[in-house]
Amino acid sequence: MLQSRRNAWAFWLGCVVVTVGVVLHLPMYWMGRDMGFHLAGMAMDAGMLWGMAAIVVGIGLTGFGLLPAAIEGEQTVETIAPPEDAPLTRAHWGMMALLALALIIDIMKPASLGFVTPGMRAEYGVGDALVAVLPFAALAGTVVGSFVWGWLADIYGRRATILLSSVMFIGTSICGAMPDFWWNVGMCFLMGAAAGGMLPVAYALLAEIMPTKHRGWALVLVGGIGAVGGYFAASVLAAWLQPDWGWRIMWFLNLPTGLILIALSPLLPESARFLQHIGRIDQAKAVLARFGAVVRVDAETQAAAARESHSHLPPVDRRHLGITLALTLAALSWGLVNFGLLLWLPGALVAEGRSVEAASALIAKSTLIAAPTVILSVWLYSRWSTKKSLALMLGLTALGLIGFLLRGAGAPWLADPIAPLALLIVGSSGVISIILPYTAENYPLRIRGRATGWIAGCSKLGGLLAQGLSVLALTPPFGVAAALIGIPMAGALGLILWQGRETRGRDLRDLED
Repeated sequence: MLQSRRNAWAFWLGCVVVTVGVVLHLPMYWMGRDMGFHLAGMAMDAGMLWGMAAIVVGIGLTGFGLLPAAIEGEQTVETIAPPEDAPLTRAHWGMMALLALALIIDIMKPASLGFVTPGMRAEYGVGDALVAVLPFAALAGTVVGSFVWGWLADIYGRRATILLSSVMFIGTSICGAMPDFWWNVGMCFLMGAAAGGMLPVAYALLAEIMPTKHRGWALVLVGGIGAVGGYFAASVLAAWLQPDWGWRIMWFLNLPTGLILIALSPLLPESARFLQHIGRIDQAKAVLARFGAVVRVDAETQAAAARESHSHLPPVDRRHLGITLALTLAALSWGLVNFGLLLWLPGALVAEGRSVEAASALIAKSTLIAAPTVILSVWLYSRWSTKKSLALMLGLTALGLIGFLLRGAGAPWLADPIAPLALLIVGSSGVISIILPYTAENYPLRIRGRATGWIAGCSKLGGLLAQGLSVLALTPPFGVAAALIGIPMAGALGLILWQGRETRGRDLRDLED
């Protein structure tokens, strides 16, 4: 799995050291079992301090172990045909399942913020404005993580960045043992940075491995499962675990879920396109053979391959400016909904008189209603139109916003929020299922990771803006917030219809040309 890395032993040693560092924090958490797992005000013991040091060392070891080895000798210029005509094999399905699991785990963490803030507010005795610093820090981390990991994916490879993100994700489990509020803020920033790196890299990897005729539906299916599954997992686990184990248990779930990803990582291949791009032709051929592709030499592109360099800086290309503006505004609008409205929703429902368990159950029920969105998005994206599918999902999200606006205005038929909530979740789940696959198809290989990371980061940046209002105690009423978010959502819809291009059924090589 790590044959192209300089020091594979350091990666595995780092994984062990990080895990030990997390385990050293568990006694502190268990000490609070007779107090409802309340740790506020308790002093950190030596085990916790040594554990934090071990996590830092372990992450450094894994990063060192994943450095790519130098390519020995002069490399022959050779361009091999990617698996555009390959049939689906067990390897394809296994990779899709693994990436879907990774995205569920990735999205589950930011989605958990709305469920832990009520318990955190009660334990630390902080007000709404101060507790909003926590999701603000976590979302800031996801923005940074999306930009940084997308950049690393174009330099060191797709798989290596996913592995490093998973290890860092494990280390952030200790957020659940922090006895001080500001320690939680700092650790949640790091948690967001780790989680933010998974999404763009997974889409870039999947886009480069799936054959053309299967690429569209596979991207949307995996993304949709991750979006709906992540929010559903967060709401179900919150309703199931928090009454007995407190809000902190939601962070300790990073340990087992991260270890699962590491254990399954041998099933995750590197992108054959990326391997070819950096000159590892033999490894690229091996990946293609693993996926049942017939390896061919494409003589017509030899000269272009000879001129191509693996630059760490993206080229300036004005052709990308229009679609980048359209996707950026769409991503910002989605972030305002997903990490703004939907994070405020549990607190708003509790303020209406519902219990935390009832609010979590209501959101989980709405998420189940939204689950068929995945199948609908897959069909629309692969059979109808990639551009129009994204526009449709933006329109559905806008309808949900209108519903909450009317509910805030006192519409009696919307006293039960499940209808606008379902529309909002259906639309937003469809948007995130489509926007990143669509982004991955619109940019060339050498900047695909960075471009997808930029749009993924912008999707979190919208939420960061929303949470900034909470930190400043300027959060508008829920209905007013829905109306304000509808303005950039409408702009995104118009820009996608104007600047978007159709990618359905088109070879990635044609799209790059």
